[in-house]
Amino acid sequence: MHFGIERKVALITGGARGIGFAEAKALCGEGVRLAIVDLDRDAADNAVEELAKEGFEAAAFQADAANEEAVVDVLKAVVAHFGRLDILVNNAGIGVKPAYQVQDMPANAWDQMIHVHMRSTFLWSREAIPHMAKNHFGRIVNTSSMNFTGGGRPGVSHYAAAKAGIAGFTQTLAKEVGPLGITANAIAPGYVATELIAQFDERMRTLLQKQNPMGRLCQPAEVAALVAFLCSAHAGFINGELICLDGGRRDFYWGE
Repeated sequence: MHFGIERKVALITGGARGIGFAEAKALCGEGVRLAIVDLDRDAADNAVEELAKEGFEAAAFQADAANEEAVVDVLKAVVAHFGRLDILVNNAGIGVKPAYQVQDMPANAWDQMIHVHMRSTFLWSREAIPHMAKNHFGRIVNTSSMNFTGGGRPGVSHYAAAKAGIAGFTQTLAKEVGPLGITANAIAPGYVATELIAQFDERMRTLLQKQNPMGRLCQPAEVAALVAFLCSAHAGFINGELICLDGGRRDFYWGE
């Protein structure tokens, strides 16, 4: 399928590794010019070099995705470099280790999770909208999680709350930006075969696969394919949706 987004400019936060880098490759494969934003500048540079080897056009930018001043400055730099911004993928985030029961959770652990996930999604969206509105075209894709859609999991209430907040934010955002020719949608991946999951012990990896109706983990490229479609010209009437990529699992199982 011809996605109709050649020469559009996309920005992916946390785009240097894992799911973010898979999303970067998928969008570049559709002819998109790409800004990779990551806290780790070396990783962002390496990602851009790898994309360049395949003939793709990309540039690296370093930023704390939840720092307002950094977000404003990077958006200006991206537009100065590429001349426009059409697509925003809010992928940046942090993991849930250590896990905390609510009664044991330090306030700073809660604050950090909300800060990194929700604040960053809000800031990048806010700054991107005026650039997209200029051309009456825009795609915003935010990242929720099965930790929310699956009904919650003990020990990660801060993460689930952040991901639920992103889903709610996306639904309201969609209504605000729709008249501007911009869509806003969210994805909710389950367990994805990234470096993070590779650090789990073999027993846990086997259990996660066994518990899924598909008998396996989601692949980063599968998440990326959905994101690329949501960013395409064909997805112009998909707005305010939360789309799950959990293999049909929908909840969390306990035991074997």
